[in-house]
Amino acid sequence: MQPRNDLHHAAGGGPAHPAGRDRALAEAAADPGYDDPWYDALASHWGEATAPGTPEAAPSARPDGEPAPRCAADVYLEVQRSTAFREVRGRYRGFVVPAVTGFFLWYVAYVLTATTAPGLMARPVAGAVNVAMVAGLGQFLTTFLLTWAYARHARLRRDKAALDLRWDTQELTRGLRGGTS
Repeated sequence: MQPRNDLHHAAGGGPAHPAGRDRALAEAAADPGYDDPWYDALASHWGEATAPGTPEAAPSARPDGEPAPRCAADVYLEVQRSTAFREVRGRYRGFVVPAVTGFFLWYVAYVLTATTAPGLMARPVAGAVNVAMVAGLGQFLTTFLLTWAYARHARLRRDKAALDLRWDTQELTRGLRGGTS
C-alpha cells in the first residue's frame, strides 16, 4: 500500500500548519477502508500470528459442531482446505494443463517446421494455398476451438461448484461481520 503523502495538503495545511496536518491524519485514521471480504482478508494480516496482548475473540460453535472461524482470513483458509475447493481446482488443472501443453506443442511444431523444412511448408495444397498457410490458419482455428472448449468445460464442470464456494464464503464472512452485507 502506498503512503498517503498528500494528507497535509488535502486538509489545507502544510508544514507551517500543524493543526491542519493533525486533522487530516485523524480523518485518514477514521477511514473504514473497503467493504470487501477479499480486502478484509488481506488487511487482517492473513497468515500472520496475532500480536502479543491482542485479545482473541471466542469462537462460537457452528451447527455442524466445528468452531466458527474468528476472522475473514480463517474463512478463506477453511474454504481453501475444503474438499469442494480442491475438486474445483483439480477440474481446472485437469483441463488447462493438457490444453496448454497440447497447444504449445502444436505451436512449437509449426514454428520448427516452418524454419527447418521450408520445402514442406511451401508445398502447394490447392492453387496458391500451401501447407504453411493451412497450418497458420489452423493455429487460429485451434485458438478459437480451445476457447470454446474452455468455456464449455467451465460452464459444465466448474462454474456451479465455484459459485457455491463463493456463496458459502460470503455467508461465512457475513456471519463474522454481524449479519450485514
